[in-house]
Amino acid sequence: MSRRRGTAVPESGTVVPGSPDAVEVGGWSVRVGDGYTAALAVTGYPAEVGPGWLEPLLAYPGRVDVSLHIEPVPPVIASQRLRKQRGRFEASRRQDATKGRLDDPELDAAAADAAELAARVARGEARLFRLGLYLTVHADSEDELADRVSEVRALASSLLLDVAPATWRQLQGWITGLPLAFDALGMKRVFDTDALAAAFPFTSPDLPTTAGDTGMGVLYGLNLHSPGVVVWDRWAQPNYNSVILARSGEGKSYLAKLDLLRNLYLGVEAFVIDPEDEYIKLAEAVGGTIIRPGAPGVRINPLDLSAGDGDDALVRRALFLQTFVSVLTGGAPIGPEEAAALDVAVLAAYRGKGITTDARTWRRPAPLLTDVAEALKDAGDAGRTLAARLHPYVAGSFKGLFDGPTTTAANGHLVVYAIKELPEELKPVGTLLILDAIWRTVSTAHRSATPTRRLVLVDEAWLMLRAGLGAQFLFRLAKSARKYEAGLSVITQDAADVLATEVGRAVVSNAATQVLLRQAPQAIEAVASAFGLTDGEQALLLSCSRGDALLASGSSRVAFHSLASDVEHDLVVTGLPTAR
Repeated sequence: MSRRRGTAVPESGTVVPGSPDAVEVGGWSVRVGDGYTAALAVTGYPAEVGPGWLEPLLAYPGRVDVSLHIEPVPPVIASQRLRKQRGRFEASRRQDATKGRLDDPELDAAAADAAELAARVARGEARLFRLGLYLTVHADSEDELADRVSEVRALASSLLLDVAPATWRQLQGWITGLPLAFDALGMKRVFDTDALAAAFPFTSPDLPTTAGDTGMGVLYGLNLHSPGVVVWDRWAQPNYNSVILARSGEGKSYLAKLDLLRNLYLGVEAFVIDPEDEYIKLAEAVGGTIIRPGAPGVRINPLDLSAGDGDDALVRRALFLQTFVSVLTGGAPIGPEEAAALDVAVLAAYRGKGITTDARTWRRPAPLLTDVAEALKDAGDAGRTLAARLHPYVAGSFKGLFDGPTTTAANGHLVVYAIKELPEELKPVGTLLILDAIWRTVSTAHRSATPTRRLVLVDEAWLMLRAGLGAQFLFRLAKSARKYEAGLSVITQDAADVLATEVGRAVVSNAATQVLLRQAPQAIEAVASAFGLTDGEQALLLSCSRGDALLASGSSRVAFHSLASDVEHDLVVTGLPTAR
């Protein structure tokens, strides 16, 4: 407890660490230690506000504590109060009518708003809350405090807020502003859910308002140019793609994992291609599925079928096997006779397991690559030649990935493909299988009765952007993911190399959310040209600390420092703790 003109001590009599040495209470201010504070209560609010309308108060250059005390109103009591309020409005309108007065536009608007709110509360679309909003102004002297209070009141007036000093209740006002969850002033107003949500300053004046906000905003970190925070809703943008570019060791994977984790909080399903086993700890902590192609005992069957793949799933698998075998046997396209033999052998392998074009048979165990190789031996000389080329993968040194049914189904809210142990000889075909599995899931999401947002995260994307099927996959997903309620997150270094390729430029240009961390001097010109950076933004990216970043959306920019809780930090940090 705080004593007037005394030391702040608890009931036990021991001094609380960090407590002021003295508190002196006056009618207009409170002296706390060596400083002075004045409490202001907000008593009037504008009729309409936009998201983050309290941000200017937080951006005030002096020290101002903004305290919101929220008390939910039980629905039954809320309905009763709204009914009484509507009754008062209606009585006032009838009285004016009987006396021949003109209609009061403000009264009519208030009555309509009350009726609409009552209907939303009755349908469970909104709730009522009692909100107390208080401002605690700090200064080093009484004269400075008076100036600061005048400035804050002028700023509040510009926001159409009416504020009043807590005269002769400054001690209660100071206590109310402390993080004790105790409202000693009790000057509250009733807010509905939407108005209360707009009061939270989780926005940045440097970023455009996300019209049609989906409520899927993710905290990126602290604004480097104001005391506010940066919360960004990728799902409210023209497309859901993002790109994170930085040189090695600047915290790009840290930020990517933090963004992934916070999207998982919101119910987003995610697939991760992890070339360095950096997402294993995170996946284990959240109950995700980890698939390690190349590890002993881990198998992926390229002939797996799913009823969700559509009516032509069997035909599509047969066509996919043409590409699969071509990549498996060196990348050269197979000849027409071999292609015909392979098509016959694949369908024969499915028939051998009782699987036909009838979708009801697709739940039966799928054939293996071994079954296809055996069927090829009965498909003439071309078939036997192709079977010989498949021998290392069905009975030789490379059979480990294909000699059995799929060991782990790619199901769950988070699926991580950790490909670090995948041998270089199997990297092309292993990557093909992973990309095929992800695309099959993403492209069929819209067929579900309740479509789920999905995020495909590719770390160290420069490995896939160089050429081949990986680059084609990223190009296709960057162009069409939006149609399937999916977003592509590309995390990569060597920005100049990425921007020098056609696929790399397409991936960057089709990302509505672009995050740049510290860049190498050799790459800054290419990055500045691609993103239209100013001289100041270039200087920031050349000198910023680890974890500092520039979020770009169109022509809007905001600089922030990534922020994680202690629990999140332990899950997303890579290597030494200094990565934070």
